Amino acid sequence: MQHLAESEGFEQFLHIKYPGYKRFSIEGGESSIVAIEKIISSALQLDFAEIIFGMAHRGRLNVLTKVMGKSYSAMLSEFQGKLAFPEELEVSGDVKYHLGYASDREMQNGKHLHLSLCPNPSHLESIDPVMMGKVRSRQDNVSSDNKSKFLAVMIHGDASFAGQGVIYETLTLSNLSGYEVRGAIHLIINNQIGFTTNPQNSRSSQYCSDVAKGIGAPIFHVNGDDPEAVSFVTQIAFEYRNKFNKDVVIDLVCYRRHGHNEGDEPLFTQPVMYKEISSHPTVAKIYAERLIANNVISQ
Repeated sequence: MQHLAESEGFEQFLHIKYPGYKRFSIEGGESSIVAIEKIISSALQLDFAEIIFGMAHRGRLNVLTKVMGKSYSAMLSEFQGKLAFPEELEVSGDVKYHLGYASDREMQNGKHLHLSLCPNPSHLESIDPVMMGKVRSRQDNVSSDNKSKFLAVMIHGDASFAGQGVIYETLTLSNLSGYEVRGAIHLIINNQIGFTTNPQNSRSSQYCSDVAKGIGAPIFHVNGDDPEAVSFVTQIAFEYRNKFNKDVVIDLVCYRRHGHNEGDEPLFTQPVMYKEISSHPTVAKIYAERLIANNVISQ
């Protein structure tokens, strides 16, 4: 509930404070943050050394701040047209939903886990093979017993996973001795639409995740409106990767509350879907009502 409330609150604040600004909101798919946090907590408990993330635009601002620890003041500074770092550094900038970040997460018992989010250019998920190379370089510098302690996590869009060639190319390298990284966790934020294209017009298979069948990866389809199910499935996926050192896929079926970016009007191209979405309660609201009804928390 804490993860959902923080994620939703940040996105809604930006939506009110900076209307029309591009931010590629995670709204509708907030359970993806629950999944990411589950992977981090599981890795911390098993003394992992580092998690390296690769992702496209959607949800990146929430991942940068809530997950990676980038300060909210730095993010809001960027929304005001300023840089998030001192100008005297003389480094080239980029739009805020392309930037990377690195930080250390700490548990109450003092354990640390390094997190690294790779920067990503405009071409959707072209970062994927690059971040896999980054993971492999980490693994090549440690003993065989410690290679699995460096974890690759890729966060995809549904249309990209099915339609962007670099993803299948990355998958098909995953079991080759020169390229394998002891298994990656793939999290698909499946909002059931690619920009303005319906699934039946963008792929020939039933599921966006079907390309992963080519490498025999297990695929878990889970309802994004059920954060407990998402957490449970993520734990299974993490344990599978940890035991077998193979790729595993989580297909988080959710929706996109706004347009492809916040400057688009999705009612023009998906009027039926967005009429449903406009009256659909948020993930946080659904889960809060469930917890209140079960007397877990109070209003």
